[in-house]
Order: sequence, then structure tokens, then C-alpha cells
Amino acid sequence: MRCPSCNSLDTQVKDSRPTEDSAVIRRRRVCMACNFRFTTFERVQLRELTVIKRNGRRVPFDRDKLVRSLQISLRKRPVESERVEKMVSTIVRELESGGEAEVSSEAIGEIVMEHLRQLDDVAYVRFASVYRNFREAKDFEAVLDELTGEEDPRLATLRK
Repeated sequence: MRCPSCNSLDTQVKDSRPTEDSAVIRRRRVCMACNFRFTTFERVQLRELTVIKRNGRRVPFDRDKLVRSLQISLRKRPVESERVEKMVSTIVRELESGGEAEVSSEAIGEIVMEHLRQLDDVAYVRFASVYRNFREAKDFEAVLDELTGEEDPRLATLRK
């Protein structure tokens, strides 16, 4: 493992322990060249995934990008980071076990929305507004109607 401080390849593992759900190994490392200490995480990867973007471009799947987009949707929401990490692991496992090495960005977006809907309604609407490229207030109304399953009387009064 390359040291993030001096780029030396001479690092040692000082401590290893599984995370709470035992899906990830946390390793404390020390660089033998500069004595810098850092943490790495090791997780199982079932297969290399490629994302097919809307414009047809193919890019490697980036778990960190998924985490960042979820963090934006969940900003200032009362959701514990452990629940978010567990959701990300579930989504990635679902994608990897899907049988396909290439996954469309639309399919990923739909899976993320399913999981966000169960986790937090506000984050779901935030994510949907970007993912579905909302342009007008009625786009929000449609998602809120979808979320509630039927017309909410409070929303009807807001529209008048």
C-alpha cells in the first residue's frame, strides 16, 4: 500500500479489525519511510462493474461517487452514517450479483431511489430531483404524489 504522505511503498499493517457488520476490514498502517500513520479499508469485490452513462460512455463503477451523491441527498438529515454505509454496501452487492458486468446509470439511479425511499423521504425527493432532472414545481408534485401513494390533502391546499 502506497503511503499517502510520501508515496513510499514500504508500509506495515499495525492493526486489523472487522467493522461491525464484518463486511469490511479496517487496517491501521504505518509508513516505514516517514512514520506517517493512516487507515485503509478492505472489502470484497465480486466483479468489476462498468457503468454505461446516458451518453453511451463507459466508465468504471465508483463506490465513492455513489457515497458522495447519497451524502448530498442526506445532508442535514437525521440519518446515521452507519445506515448510509450499510445501504451503499447493499446497493453495490445488488449490482455485483446482478449477473451483468455492465450496468446503466439509469438502473443504478432506480436502485438508489428504491433504497432512499425506504431510508428518508426528503433525501429521496432531493435525489429524484437531480436524477430525473426536475425543471418545474409540478415535477416535485409528481414525486410527492408517488411517495404518498395518493393525493395528500396538505399538498392539495399548497397547490391552490
